[in-house]
Amino acid sequence: MIKLDRVFKFYRTGGVLKIVLDHVSTRFESGFSYGLMGVNGAGKSTTMRLIAGTELPNSGRVRRDVRVSWPLGFAGGFHPQMTGRENVKFVARIYGADVRKTLDFVEDFSEIGDYMEVPVRTYSSGMMARLSFGLSMAIDFECYLIDEITAVGDARFQARCVETFAERRKRADIIMVSHSMQTIKDYCDRGGVLVDGQIMMFSDLDMAIETYNRLNR
Repeated sequence: MIKLDRVFKFYRTGGVLKIVLDHVSTRFESGFSYGLMGVNGAGKSTTMRLIAGTELPNSGRVRRDVRVSWPLGFAGGFHPQMTGRENVKFVARIYGADVRKTLDFVEDFSEIGDYMEVPVRTYSSGMMARLSFGLSMAIDFECYLIDEITAVGDARFQARCVETFAERRKRADIIMVSHSMQTIKDYCDRGGVLVDGQIMMFSDLDMAIETYNRLNR
């Protein structure tokens, strides 16, 4: 389970206070996959980073008793001066994964060949996405975070991504942000709607989507 305990998150830009989460207390229960919805600027991506732990709240706590991934495909944690191989080894050690197995998986999955030996700052966006997605799949998590699904590579590689992720989903939950309601329906069975600094949770996914659609008119 992932629990938000009176989480307060704001940004101050140009003297203006933007409140993303206003002392929110809610939970994402294990055994269910959640679609997180909200109009543009509501704070969905910020909320995902808070859940992942890549960003901290101004006050309150995020409690996790499951192994949570970084947002799927997120490459912001890579060190640009390190090679692909060095970045993979570093992340594997952080998560206590077998370094050799992780490297073998990522090398085979990403299909970027000799670019594993050069700094990731030289990578194209497609190569970076391949490395990041491969690393996300190389480490087993109990909950995967997905901030919009983006197509990576050619049709064959995209099909491989879908197949691999489907295998992971058999034993893991997901929390997903997407503007596509069909994608939400395909992957999730519960929903949360972010509005005015609060998260409205619904055990009925259709009701969550209906609420989001009303807000987005």
